[in-house]
Amino acid sequence: MSSSDSIIKRLYLAIDQFSEFCGRAVSWLVLAMTLLIAYDVIMRYFFQNGSVALQELEWHLFAVIFLFGSAYTLKHQDHVCVDIFAQRHWMTRKVHAWIYLLCTLFFLLPFCIVIIVSSWDYVANSYNILPAGERSPDPGGLPYRYLLKAAIPTAFFLLFIQGLSLALRSYAVLRGDMSALPDPKHGEGV
Repeated sequence: MSSSDSIIKRLYLAIDQFSEFCGRAVSWLVLAMTLLIAYDVIMRYFFQNGSVALQELEWHLFAVIFLFGSAYTLKHQDHVCVDIFAQRHWMTRKVHAWIYLLCTLFFLLPFCIVIIVSSWDYVANSYNILPAGERSPDPGGLPYRYLLKAAIPTAFFLLFIQGLSLALRSYAVLRGDMSALPDPKHGEGV
């Protein structure tokens, strides 16, 4: 293994480790959201005491789980993507790697860049609305809505770097490291 191959491998392993950490960390929000929804339902239906802020927090947690879970999901190859081609039994690992490399470079990474760039003003405008930033239009709603909106470019940045990891893994397979991607015949995660 050459030094450039070693650097590539260390880079994609570091990105994968970071995505794994973020995915596991955000998975705890599922428990928090479940408990929050249970509390909200009990308060609303048994004590007739609903809260707009709690309902908004449920939506916000769901959005954060979905957004920040995307890089983790890509790491484990659980997205619906080019599997219609990649899961074919006649494809070799190198063909599989070419498909992932090209789709990542021409579709995933540009899409992430578009979302990051286009959402930046969305977040900035939300931050600049009031002295304390945008807040919910509903009475009793949550303040600091720009924090939730900031999750969009942040999560797509994480998805972008995980896409880089997938591209680097695909490149490593093309360079001869067949262990960099899972066997396309079995659909195993990375």
